[in-house]
Amino acid sequence: MFLAIKEMKFSKFRYVLVIGVMFLISYLAFILSGLATGLSDQFKQEAEDWGASQIVLSEDSNSVFAASQLKRKDLDRVDSSDKAPIGLYSGAIDVDGQDDKVNVSVFGASDNAFYLPEILEGNKLTKENQIIISQNLADKGLKVGDKVKLGNLENEVEVVGIFNKTYYAVTPVIYTNLETWTKIKYGKQPFASDGDKPINAILSKGDIKSITNNDEDSKIKEMDIPAFIQKMPGYAAQNLTLMSMIYFLFVIVAAVIGIFMYVMTIQKTSIFGVMKAQGISNGFIAKSIVWQSVLVGFIGVLVGFVLAYLTSMILPEAMPFAIDFKQWLLYGAVLILVSALGGLFSIRTVAKVDPIKAIG
Repeated sequence: MFLAIKEMKFSKFRYVLVIGVMFLISYLAFILSGLATGLSDQFKQEAEDWGASQIVLSEDSNSVFAASQLKRKDLDRVDSSDKAPIGLYSGAIDVDGQDDKVNVSVFGASDNAFYLPEILEGNKLTKENQIIISQNLADKGLKVGDKVKLGNLENEVEVVGIFNKTYYAVTPVIYTNLETWTKIKYGKQPFASDGDKPINAILSKGDIKSITNNDEDSKIKEMDIPAFIQKMPGYAAQNLTLMSMIYFLFVIVAAVIGIFMYVMTIQKTSIFGVMKAQGISNGFIAKSIVWQSVLVGFIGVLVGFVLAYLTSMILPEAMPFAIDFKQWLLYGAVLILVSALGGLFSIRTVAKVDPIKAIG
């Protein structure tokens, strides 16, 4: 390491340039990671907050919540110790102070369902035409006591409570009871009985022992919540795209460091020849090159880490960004590792240096 540091001090400008490249690449990797984590969280957060272990959907829904069509009586077909029906309506509402309507996900819940969130302000749902909203929707201007128009419901609904900040499919969340939700989504459409009224899914907190599928009713199936999240439209594709960009950055780092160290090695052929003539081994010189690569990677990654963290503090709230420090540390370690691997490309060149020819 002594030789590596000495040489870096001697050729400051060259090494500052490559450290700058490492900084830019690592900074971009951390920013992309934050965006990927933020978007992922806003897609799945409410699904994780349900506290459910499994979800039951119609078999022909392709595992998509909104496409699943069940009936309330289907609840009896699911053998579980703790289960509850749930409905989903995607819409938009007018909020004072906002130029455009705010997109929301409205969930219909049965009374005292296990997945209902804890109220931070106001009261729980007690009757029809009431809603509770997530804190991120309250931050846009809605408050307890406000009334809004939702879907096909003739009357306005009243905000009676606020719960923690959360998202479903990158939209704020609203809860109401099943009767109100049915009117919001289907208006005055008549149903033969309460059991024939629609829902989208059934959530189970415990393991589902069995599901009854018969010829008279549509087929239903169960899924684990993690598998359900992976099937959310756009979720897997978005994550794969952003993660692929980060993985390509790892390859770029190896290429940049490898090219830089190779060029530097070629330029120092005569110096290496003199060192070999003095009895310095190939291993000693190779370690110096690898240490230079590690130091360049470490400094660049450290600066990128710090500046990416500071950048996260000034990003607008509308930009989904979340820091997973374990993931950042992992990516930082990988970047330093591939930087070291890039330095290994030059070792063969050092080994082939002939002291007599190099000295001339």
